[in-house]
Amino acid sequence: MGVRIKPIYDAGDLVPDDLMIELIRERLSVSDTSEGFILDGFPRTVAQAEALDRMLEEIDRELLAVLYFQVPDELAVERLHVRALQEGRTDDTPEIIRHRLEVFHKRTEPVVEYYRSKGILVGIHAERPIDAVFAEVQEVLETASTR
Repeated sequence: MGVRIKPIYDAGDLVPDDLMIELIRERLSVSDTSEGFILDGFPRTVAQAEALDRMLEEIDRELLAVLYFQVPDELAVERLHVRALQEGRTDDTPEIIRHRLEVFHKRTEPVVEYYRSKGILVGIHAERPIDAVFAEVQEVLETASTR
């Protein structure tokens, strides 16, 4: 599946919903997720969020919190460019980063409202130093795990 997904991801586009749902369902069926799981960068569309809800209901699991890392676009571009230089990433060119941000605003921002309406969205002000963001994330996850 990774071979099918990599060219799409490298171009900065969203992986089709059916492939993402298949990938997530497969991963959540592994026993090491029985105590909990974190999905990073998923769902990215409302259709994926709805499919995730259906799948989780089928396997008797639930989302306890959805973290929304809020960062201004220009800072995101800057940080991703630094990451590209440090890690030699080919998917973090300025053009691809800007394309990803356009896709985010058009297709992913509605997911924020979807989870806000369910009462499980937690906004994280991610423009702060890494340690501060990490501490807040850790606190949110600890709180969610005790529910």
